[in-house]
Amino acid sequence: MRKLLLSLIIVTGFTLVNAQNVINKDATKTEESTNVTIDFVSKVMDYGTIEHNADGARSFVFTNNGTEPLLIKNAKGSCGCTVPTWPREPIAPGVTAEIGVKYATNRVGKFTKTITLTTNASKKPVILTIKGEVNPAPKEETAPLRKTEGSPLEKK
Repeated sequence: MRKLLLSLIIVTGFTLVNAQNVINKDATKTEESTNVTIDFVSKVMDYGTIEHNADGARSFVFTNNGTEPLLIKNAKGSCGCTVPTWPREPIAPGVTAEIGVKYATNRVGKFTKTITLTTNASKKPVILTIKGEVNPAPKEETAPLRKTEGSPLEKK
């Protein structure tokens, strides 16, 4: 009885392993047959030097040069100061579209931030970069203080 049970377990194990290999081969063929690309004009957006509270909206232009629709599943900024927008619908082959990004220009100083895209073009995420420098806010000019009779600035 033990030999029969042991034989049955071994045969079942080999069957499951073989079935898993067949499933993996089919999945690999499916992945290889998909032809989706996401080709950017540039993956780096240099804002240069911009003024405090200037318009921080820019866009990355890309084209699906594949033969199947491109899906952008997610776009995430590296921090809350970088907000991406992207097309939610599939991008047909040969179509050009944009990934919008808005940087919060109320933050003074140099910056380098990334946007991470998850697509059906590759298992690896696509990394887009924005960089630049925001000038400090202009200082408000105040009128010089005048010494007038009875003012606290008057020397006694």
